[in-house]
Amino acid sequence: MSSSPAPDAETSQKPQDASASSQAATADQSTAEGAVAAWVTAVVKGEPKGACLLMAEAATGSSPARAGTEAKCDGDTPEAQRMEKNIGQLRKSFTPEPPTDDPKVEVARVPATDGKAVVPADKITVDGQRLDKIILSRSTGVKSGQLDVKVQSAKIDEAWYVTDLDLNIG
Repeated sequence: MSSSPAPDAETSQKPQDASASSQAATADQSTAEGAVAAWVTAVVKGEPKGACLLMAEAATGSSPARAGTEAKCDGDTPEAQRMEKNIGQLRKSFTPEPPTDDPKVEVARVPATDGKAVVPADKITVDGQRLDKIILSRSTGVKSGQLDVKVQSAKIDEAWYVTDLDLNIG
């Protein structure tokens, strides 16, 4: 497992009083692994705006991919409120025991093709624990081998963003 994204995750972590937008701005989005590490860090720290700024809507048909913006991520719109609720639910599933205020997130290097990369949860660690195992430990009734989680990332204007979270049980 490559630990090169670990510094990326560390650079995205600021003191608690720092704004989420400054945290997203300092995240290393030069690689898919850096963007995923920063996004998982924001989720675990309970920073929905920071997570949102590291996310993008994937390109569909004739619509280009669109990165999260301050306006989209910081507001009272139904979309912003839904995203905040979803990040809160993911936080519970992504946080290892015992939780820490400053999680160390590492992402193994994965191949990128045509500006897209898929990172399986077993290639992501939070405080030394594999993300797939953390999610499994927080689930009820789900057995090992039934869980398939992947984080999709895409490059938009020379920066990487999280574009989708595939969570399959079965």
